[in-house]
Amino acid sequence: MKPECHAYDDIIDLPHPVSQRHPQMSMQARAAQFAPFAALSGYEDAAREAERLTDRRAVLGEDARAALEEALTELAALAPAQPQVTVRYFLPDARKEGGAYRTVTGFLKRMDTAAGLLLLTNGARIPLAEIWQIEYDAALK
Repeated sequence: MKPECHAYDDIIDLPHPVSQRHPQMSMQARAAQFAPFAALSGYEDAAREAERLTDRRAVLGEDARAALEEALTELAALAPAQPQVTVRYFLPDARKEGGAYRTVTGFLKRMDTAAGLLLLTNGARIPLAEIWQIEYDAALK
């Protein structure tokens, strides 16, 4: 009976060839050749952006809007005393519909009605149209 012959029987026991001209590649460099790549560039960023949540802008009722307008008028008169204020306002998102509500506390620098901004000494610039709630020390009146 003849032994079974395979295609690679003649080379199977030969030593692995090592080049004399080219240095052996490191395991890390070899692994990098087979590393995954982003077939759809930008897809991961787009997916993260799509899953990022934003809040809807709430609409103030007439009574709440009137109370806010009154508080802003009083605050404008108190501006020279630089009272401490806490402002909750809506910050629209630059990339998608909606935004986020932010709360900032600082000392009033001035109210710029021409530009529609409430300026604080810490550098915050809050659009008057986006203010949802404002609190300050009523004892200063």
